[in-house]
Amino acid sequence: MSTPTADRARASLEALRTEIAKAVVGQDPAVTGLVVALLCRGHVLLEGVPGVAKTLLVRSLAAALDLGTKRVQFTPDLMPSDVTGSLIYDARTAEFSFQPGPVFTNILLADEINRTPPKTQASLLEAMEERQVTVDGTPRPLPEPFLVAATQNPVEYEGTYPLPEAQLDRFLLKLTVPLPARQDEIGILTRHAEGFSPRDLASAGLRPVAGAADLEAARTAVAKTAVSPDIAAYIVDICRATRESPSLSLGVSPRGATALLSTARAWAWLTGRDYVTPDDVKALALPTLRHRVQLRPEAEMEGVTADSVISAVLAHLPVPR
Repeated sequence: MSTPTADRARASLEALRTEIAKAVVGQDPAVTGLVVALLCRGHVLLEGVPGVAKTLLVRSLAAALDLGTKRVQFTPDLMPSDVTGSLIYDARTAEFSFQPGPVFTNILLADEINRTPPKTQASLLEAMEERQVTVDGTPRPLPEPFLVAATQNPVEYEGTYPLPEAQLDRFLLKLTVPLPARQDEIGILTRHAEGFSPRDLASAGLRPVAGAADLEAARTAVAKTAVSPDIAAYIVDICRATRESPSLSLGVSPRGATALLSTARAWAWLTGRDYVTPDDVKALALPTLRHRVQLRPEAEMEGVTADSVISAVLAHLPVPR
């Protein structure tokens, strides 16, 4: 089979939006964010109230990309080995054998990740960062591509365990999944009235429009997208400005700056350019940085949000020509 060209790979990934729309209505920004994360070999945190199709969105993405996917429902009694796998004793051979957990897949849907205690949340750290799982001292590589798409309800809901900063920083993007607009919600009800079932994506006509080869060709092209010294300096200035903001107790780290560089390159390539502009940086600044800053308690009490602080930084910093 011939290797897809960059143009063909871009066309295939652009077709994802149309294909996923057969199952999910009105969540184009979240679809784009997931594609950007795949191009950057990153992971995504999807936040929204229950019932806005976060789980359906991830399942639809896997189906449209023809990738393997597994779902883990994170609950208070979930153990780390329930995610990563464990050693099982075989009485017939008198030996222990490794039983892979659901993390051994292409797209892992970590559903309601903030419903499980920190010990189980941390079981994903090695998988997300090193693309491997170590059990009994033996590292076991994960499939490629590999993406963790974790969903969470807003932390003000009861019975949640907010993710610690170290784990939040491992997510490339934090995407907010809003309630649909009125017309979109009418469209959702119309589909259900016509027999659509979110548990049967095949009946909705969802089919693979891209695959792992397209994704790899796209990643190669993204890596060649040019970043000028002025753009690199602009990204650094944005991140440094968050560290000096009086509303924040924690600003964006250098890892956050490299993440913004990666996502801006992916977005530039998706829009058909082989170089990054300031607008590309601005377009990805909020989803890439909002979870990497920490508000001061007094600012939070005054209604300040991470998004508003980052938006103010973008508004006041001079833009390179």
